[in-house]
Amino acid sequence: MFIYSFSMGITPGPNNIIALSTGVNFGFKRALPFAFGVVVGFNLLIAGLGFGIGGIIANNNSLMDLLAFVAIGFITFMGFKIARSPTEIKNENNDNPSFIYGVFLQLVNPKAWTSSLGGIAAFNLAGNNFGIILYMLISVFVVMFCIMFWAYAGSKITRFLSNKTKHRVFNVLMGGSLILLAIYLFFMRI
Repeated sequence: MFIYSFSMGITPGPNNIIALSTGVNFGFKRALPFAFGVVVGFNLLIAGLGFGIGGIIANNNSLMDLLAFVAIGFITFMGFKIARSPTEIKNENNDNPSFIYGVFLQLVNPKAWTSSLGGIAAFNLAGNNFGIILYMLISVFVVMFCIMFWAYAGSKITRFLSNKTKHRVFNVLMGGSLILLAIYLFFMRI
């Protein structure tokens, strides 16, 4: 379960791209609220799916379609937000991704859903309350480590983005990758 959680948590996806970009654009400390939001949101998702609501949602095609389009919209929004991020680290209160963004992203993040449902299915946790709680405990530490790793990496690569052009290219590439993901998800749904 730990190895599964780590492999899902450390690989690139919307959470890690946003954490990396937030680390680059706002610094490691300013990325922490988003990281905590990811951990809380992911565990809420595991709890909801593992303790029964997942079956209700998964069996309702209209609800799944709505969730998919909300996800596409939110990932696109975050992509544009990152692409347009400032090219210098800001220390004052500004619009870096917050705790609420981290929580909400998990509820619409296809990778988070895949990871949660995959873990529940792989370890036969449906209806196993102890197993769901164990999965959540493991994911608290693993997801926190992984998301903080990406945010920390972002804060450290800032020095390689020493001029505004390099920094702008980085922001556009990171934001663009989220937008491309949203476009891919859109065409997968239609």
